[in-house]
Amino acid sequence: MLDAQRSLLGTGGAEDVTVDHDTFARLAPAVSRVFITENEVNFLAFPPLADAMVVFGAGYGVDTLAAARWLHARTIHYWGDIDTHGFAILDQLRGHFPHVESFLMDRATLLAHREQWTDEPQPVLRELLQLAPSERELFDDLRWKRLGSGHVRLEQERIGFGRV
Repeated sequence: MLDAQRSLLGTGGAEDVTVDHDTFARLAPAVSRVFITENEVNFLAFPPLADAMVVFGAGYGVDTLAAARWLHARTIHYWGDIDTHGFAILDQLRGHFPHVESFLMDRATLLAHREQWTDEPQPVLRELLQLAPSERELFDDLRWKRLGSGHVRLEQERIGFGRV
């Protein structure tokens, strides 16, 4: 099941709906931008945006979006945790949709929330080939412990919503 917000039913209003993967693949929403977030709290609290919808991607479940061919014709933004798994999910999503842009997954956001850092217990250490240069740089710093004594992690729900 996928959760999505915004005008999916053609009513023009903002609503939350849950659909199965096949139904999601057949949608043709009248939006130009799709925001995918891996955290349900952020999905539910996402601010309303014109001409956009928000999808709760459920972490590594983003592979289920691959059948939604209509996503190739939309601008896609992905917001995940700033940790090695967040970048691995972004890498996985770009395997299906190379044009995905990350947001709030950058060094400035990470450093601005230092007091919210936790330790990532099982980091991803493999190479990720779909990351942009600045994303790869940050991923490398995270996986090789260059930012702190452990594997630094900033969960997306710890980012101040003023930044969204």
